[in-house]
Amino acid sequence: MTDESGRKETGAEDGRERSVQQGAPKVGDDLAGKILEALREVKDPELGLNIVDLGLVYDVEIEDGSARVTMTLTSPGCPAGGQILSGAQEKAGSVEGVDGATVNLVWKPFWTPDRIDPKVRAALGY
Repeated sequence: MTDESGRKETGAEDGRERSVQQGAPKVGDDLAGKILEALREVKDPELGLNIVDLGLVYDVEIEDGSARVTMTLTSPGCPAGGQILSGAQEKAGSVEGVDGATVNLVWKPFWTPDRIDPKVRAALGY
């Protein structure tokens, strides 16, 4: 179920919490928001920016205490891909209330600099 802004809502009927599907996920006080905050500690070592502000995190879902992070990388050949993915899994799984975490790597939609947080993008000159 989505609201008028295209955000997926928390589904009380199925017990899942969801972050934003379209656009950049928004940080909140719910468990998905806490996971997003933890994911800000994971940096792309080549760019020195965190994966949330870079727009690499597409979605966070929680079901029965398990988190699933759907994300991408800046390119399929990203040399730091393994490090970024394992860091994301570690940080998501370390949040209080999360029993475990998995990372789902996707290539659609493909990442572009347009996905970078607008404030960060402006600071970078995009």
